[in-house]
Amino acid sequence: MSYRALEYADKYNIVKNRKKFFVISWIILALGLLSMFTLGLNLGVDFKAGTRLDMYIGKEFSTTDIDAIVREKLPETSFSDVTAYGEKQAFTRFEETIPPEKLAEIEQALIAKYGDQVTKQESTVDPIIAQELVRNAGFAILFAALGIAIYVAFRFQFLIGVACAIALLHDVFIPIALFSVFRLEVDLTFIAAILTIVGYSLNDTIVIFDRIRENERVMKTKTIEDLEHLVNVSLWQTMRRSVFTVVTVLATAVAIVFLGSEGIRNFSLVLIFGLLSGSYSSIFIAAQIWVSLKKREMNKKRFSTAPNES
Repeated sequence: MSYRALEYADKYNIVKNRKKFFVISWIILALGLLSMFTLGLNLGVDFKAGTRLDMYIGKEFSTTDIDAIVREKLPETSFSDVTAYGEKQAFTRFEETIPPEKLAEIEQALIAKYGDQVTKQESTVDPIIAQELVRNAGFAILFAALGIAIYVAFRFQFLIGVACAIALLHDVFIPIALFSVFRLEVDLTFIAAILTIVGYSLNDTIVIFDRIRENERVMKTKTIEDLEHLVNVSLWQTMRRSVFTVVTVLATAVAIVFLGSEGIRNFSLVLIFGLLSGSYSSIFIAAQIWVSLKKREMNKKRFSTAPNES
């Protein structure tokens, strides 16, 4: 056992302050729920019936001019503001499905104004498919978290599985809440990023619990204070590894946000939010939940054996 980890554990007691971390998480969760109930999620075409039209213009253009062309061809249809992105491209989103011939008319009008290099790409989802995608995405996240929790409970112990399941739900909810607050679009890449976060967060949490299990073999935990000391030391022994890992992955995700294409920007943002919340929960939430559950279990055993001892 490293001397430095013991020194940090004595100086900075994370476990003793676990209620403060619980309060921080409850505040974040409350704000997230408030945002989701009041603002909802900015669902993309993948989860909401409608059409997304991406236009490659290929030269300098004005979004106002493109907006006017779209409005001329579809005068009674509502659509989002035309937004420029990437290399001389723009997109807009319609709240209803648009017939292909109408989209072709828009493309022809753009070609007439900007030249033959103009092309379009549309993504259309009807209401039934949108509902199925929302339901299947929810099931995918739920089953992934549940399956992982069951495996951890079987591989380690039941209370660790419960702690991991709660921490996973915490990690999944934080990016969802932040996407609601900042009105970022939720699409299929969002679900892929959430599932990635589930895997990353669990891996980080398992490393900590594995160290706790190893230390249990050499450190006696007869009292709650012993248990808190065991977990605190284990957290500091794995702290460097947790911090270095998340910083490395974060650097990659941040680079993708600034250097990657528009199509994967939301994926990178979900990863950044999820990595931060996942690392936070692995260190400050998951192990603390386990300590609270073990404390309740130890108290229950102590009270149940007290009459016999007397």
